[in-house]
Amino acid sequence: MKTKEELLDILDFVANYATYMQGSGVHTSRTLRCTQRIGVSQDVEILFSTFQKTMILSVYERESRETVSRVLPIPALPISFTRNTDLGALSWDSIDENLTLEEIKTRFNALIQKPRGNPYFLLIAVGLANASFCRLFGGNLSAMAIVFVSTLLGFSIKQKLQAKGINHYLIFILSAFAASLCASISLLLDCTSEIALATSVLFLVPGVPLINGVIDIVEGHVLIGFSRLINAFLLVVCLAIGLSATLMLVKDGIV
Repeated sequence: MKTKEELLDILDFVANYATYMQGSGVHTSRTLRCTQRIGVSQDVEILFSTFQKTMILSVYERESRETVSRVLPIPALPISFTRNTDLGALSWDSIDENLTLEEIKTRFNALIQKPRGNPYFLLIAVGLANASFCRLFGGNLSAMAIVFVSTLLGFSIKQKLQAKGINHYLIFILSAFAASLCASISLLLDCTSEIALATSVLFLVPGVPLINGVIDIVEGHVLIGFSRLINAFLLVVCLAIGLSATLMLVKDGIV
């Protein structure tokens, strides 16, 4: 039988673990399964209810019928599929290797302190991906080059504004405007300018919130699912506003 202090210790760790996963772009059912595995390794039951920015987490021990609960903020973290995979693997290790809570904490802290990918490599990779979309939709080599440069500009602005803690809706508007305005140079050249303009902002499409929102709704987490879909919809609207601002400036060139 665990004391209340031990249950609170488990709650503190699981709170950090669950909110970190949820803030990193993991869909709700996966977060729940991972936290419950850790609960099994510690002989407790874990349940939570999550919203867009907060989570209600409870740890329950069947033997003593003691429950501890807490309302937690969900941090906004960069999405990292590699880190999310490692955190999921940690939940399996907690059962397979019979890890103590201290051992789980040590591994968790080591995982979240691992350096993230090089931001310049990410910048180049996103630029190449967006240029590939341009080619996929029929753009020529000149349009691809312009989209690549436009993406570098828009994505670098997005990274810098995020580092300063600017509102993410405003970030999407400014990034879309900067990228599409740079891509409007294609109107002066002999290339597929319409495709260049349209694909220059595709790096801003919120794919992860859209996918997670649908998965959450399908798996029964309706509130957080709709919250994520509404957030994704607003980001798409912001993207459209930034692109529309550019189109209003260069509409004569398009016509």
